[in-house]
Amino acid sequence: MSTPVYLNQLGLVCALGNGRAAVRAALFDTTPGGVAPKADVLPGHTLHLGAVNTVLADLDLLPPAQRSRNNALLLTALAQIRPAVESAISQYGRERVGIVLGTSTSGIAEAERAIAEQVHSGQLSPGFHLAQQEMGSGAEALSGLLGLAGPAYVISTACSSSAKALASAARLLHTGICDAVLCGGADSLCAFTIAGFMSLESVSVSRCNPMSANRCGINIGESAALFLMTRESGAVMLAGWGESSDAHHISAPEPEGRGALTAMRIALERAQLNIDAIDYINLHGTATPQNDAMESRAVASLFGLNTPCSSTKPLTGHTLGGAGAIEAALAWLALTDNPEGLLPPHWWDGVADPALPAISLVQAGQKLGRHLRYVLSNSFAFGGNNATLILGKV
Repeated sequence: MSTPVYLNQLGLVCALGNGRAAVRAALFDTTPGGVAPKADVLPGHTLHLGAVNTVLADLDLLPPAQRSRNNALLLTALAQIRPAVESAISQYGRERVGIVLGTSTSGIAEAERAIAEQVHSGQLSPGFHLAQQEMGSGAEALSGLLGLAGPAYVISTACSSSAKALASAARLLHTGICDAVLCGGADSLCAFTIAGFMSLESVSVSRCNPMSANRCGINIGESAALFLMTRESGAVMLAGWGESSDAHHISAPEPEGRGALTAMRIALERAQLNIDAIDYINLHGTATPQNDAMESRAVASLFGLNTPCSSTKPLTGHTLGGAGAIEAALAWLALTDNPEGLLPPHWWDGVADPALPAISLVQAGQKLGRHLRYVLSNSFAFGGNNATLILGKV
């Protein structure tokens, strides 16, 4: 293993709540929360979505061109850890602190509202600025707000974006370019992405049902998660990561999960871990027929059928470019302040698909009876873009 890097601080907001305490309580609850019916995102459709219902940070902190819901989610997560971030800036200098984020929506929702207003009144809505849609907006906003002069950029590789952002942040530390990196990602609900997935017949009207014979698609959600990553020892280590590309199809995964398997193997090799060191796997688990089939095959091929697994997307929704970061955040919560080793439950109807390997899906209340040591989290994206993270308890 190269010089270890640590996820020393965590700020998060998602459908399960705002902040570590609220999200932890909802994650390990014995009844599923988070995802709920919502009728005001895509006109004419009531869908189960992972909407954030808390009051978000004030966008007046940002210039008009950076005011978007995506950036409000990021500011909400940042507020939870800002004292630690400011301390890192003071310690290392503003040139030595970087930002790497992942997103796929940026300010699409703001453009939707502006265009709707133009159709109605002939004028774009006040406050709309084309720059709100730029993928780099989140990194630019946080860098400007914090007064940073280090690298600041955004990765947009669909649903692997923010998992890859954490890997990229680790590389900035390993190469000595940065001493601290604020990393993670965000995505916000908008009609464009929902309509796009509906055109692929990949959206479930009810709470999604990963690994079930009755699975029929995703619930789209929104979230933000930010970590302060440094080389200074902390509670949770980013022990390893793996990245691969299927080069198979623009939207469908390689059926046997070869790319997913490669990403998991590279992550284990980088972390110098054997498969039996992994206590829990957070599945990408979208509840789409092809993703669940390939992922379960890849997991079974590498880990067998006994490692506890779950998809947390029935709770948070699939937060697209933010999924890798929010699911790493849930892994962080499972690794910390959890002496009984409670495991994130897999919420589904219990109807197993006989065509899939019978991997070990976590039941509500299931626990290891000890602290978790290592958690593996998968994020797979359109175009066969795969990322796996391994987080470990220090």
